[in-house]
Amino acid sequence: MLLLNLSWYFIVFSFLGWFADGIRTLFTEHRFHNRGFLASSFCPAYGGCAVVMYLALNPLRENKIILFASSTIILAVTFIIIGFVSEKIMGFKPWDFSDNKFNIGSYMTVPYALLLGITGTILVGLIIPVLDTLLIHIPLKISITLVLCIFIFLLIDTIFSFVTIIRLKKKIKALHEDAALLEKGVSQEKIDEVRENYNKLFTQNLLRKRLASAFPELKKRVYVQEIADKLEGVKLDNMKEYTTVYESKEEKPFAFGLCFTKLFYLFVIGSFVGTVLETIWAVIVEGHFEFRVGMVYGPFIPVYGGGACFLTIVLYKLYKLNDTLIYAISAVVGATFEYICSWLQETFLGTVSWDYSNTPFNFNGRTNLMYALIWGFLGLVWVRYLYPFAAKLIEKIPKRAGSILTTFLIIFMIFNSVMSVAAVWRWEQRDDGIEAQSSFEMYLDKYFDDDKMEMLFPHMQSTEDND
Repeated sequence: MLLLNLSWYFIVFSFLGWFADGIRTLFTEHRFHNRGFLASSFCPAYGGCAVVMYLALNPLRENKIILFASSTIILAVTFIIIGFVSEKIMGFKPWDFSDNKFNIGSYMTVPYALLLGITGTILVGLIIPVLDTLLIHIPLKISITLVLCIFIFLLIDTIFSFVTIIRLKKKIKALHEDAALLEKGVSQEKIDEVRENYNKLFTQNLLRKRLASAFPELKKRVYVQEIADKLEGVKLDNMKEYTTVYESKEEKPFAFGLCFTKLFYLFVIGSFVGTVLETIWAVIVEGHFEFRVGMVYGPFIPVYGGGACFLTIVLYKLYKLNDTLIYAISAVVGATFEYICSWLQETFLGTVSWDYSNTPFNFNGRTNLMYALIWGFLGLVWVRYLYPFAAKLIEKIPKRAGSILTTFLIIFMIFNSVMSVAAVWRWEQRDDGIEAQSSFEMYLDKYFDDDKMEMLFPHMQSTEDND
């Protein structure tokens, strides 16, 4: 009978301890949180303490002073032992009072020990007697069956929890060994592999995820944090070859890093370079001079500018890959971007500026294998040489002058885009025989007549004409 009662004390107070911890987190973290070692709603440390308290102090129930003093000492020592053993087994402290005053080996503090003493006094002097009166009313067979079922459940939960800890420690050890190989200049593939394994450490497995949720300090422990620090250190060392690393925000130059401002300037530069490339292509390959642009004001082809930004975003952190991989990725990214731009132009403007339907290995006439290979070459040259040069050139712009220049260029490019779309739209209307209905349409007819539009966009056709 005593053994059965002790079993119930263990079960009931394991649950009540778990519930009390959840209420505490509800006030401190604003959510009911399972902070126990087990996945289930039981915290064996509290149940074990209740059993020890009853066996040791039940004879002293009537003397409240001795009961309080004994409870304080016994519970404080028990929690210190549990904390010490848990740290040795799990590799981290289930609770840490290092930052608190009057701490005892970081496992206990004097105020908390006194609180445990009060709790133990109430437990032995009040709660257990009440619990005894309730247990009397449970039939013996039902009581034994329930206890056995709950203990089997707790045993399974404990086994799974310990297996999770053992596997976690092995994975952390393996990650440490991989992280130790990371040095300056290591391939991006290796860095990404270690980072991916580190990120999956507490997210891939449901039990490990719950364990990390129950013990947030687990992620902060030195032996885990070292891996994150190593990854960040290698990343910074590698990036020093591609972009300068600054200690403070004030030291950073204009448009530092991969920000919107830098991408906008890359768009403008890429659009201009695209015009130069298209002009050279027409002279060398097609044997005649042809002024190819994509906007009505200035030598800009937005497809190239957008392609430069797209390639930069995709390949910015992959520059450590070998040339073959960068070439292959650039070919796929560039061809995909060209395809999307062709589809958007045809869908929203009803025009096409290029059609590769009659070329080998084309994709719906919007791109083809030859231009994909050219995109691969451009992407490789861009990542290896042009982007680092352009980025440093942009960063040399004085901050104040750069802010003014950026504002002006953004307004100009927006205006240029609106006028380009309006001019193309009016060009199609004239082709359909629709007369100008407003002063703005008359302005477009005067300054962007058919001859000028054919000069600016020699290869642009209506989708109807193209069919």
